[in-house]
Amino acid sequence: VEKNLKLEEKITMLQQQNEELRARIEQNTVITRQLSEENANLQEYVEKEVEEKKKLSRTNEELLWKLQEGDAVSPVKLPPTPSTPFYRCSSGNSSPAKVRTLRR
Repeated sequence: VEKNLKLEEKITMLQQQNEELRARIEQNTVITRQLSEENANLQEYVEKEVEEKKKLSRTNEELLWKLQEGDAVSPVKLPPTPSTPFYRCSSGNSSPAKVRTLRR
């Protein structure tokens, strides 16, 4: 009888532990779903940012090319002023491209 009582207490204790573990598993499942959703949203955001960066890089390269072509075709070249800004090419080229402002 005493042994049965101890075993019943142990069964009750193990059932409580089992319920606690089930609750923790459920809570972890909810958190995992939330993190997965957040991760998917962040990945989408990063992809959009990468595409925007590529677009801006292409635009920058195109504008630099137009400036260089404009300098090569233009019959009148203005001397550079001390306040002429310099911009670096995003393609890894370390030589700065000079941007000139035409006066009207």
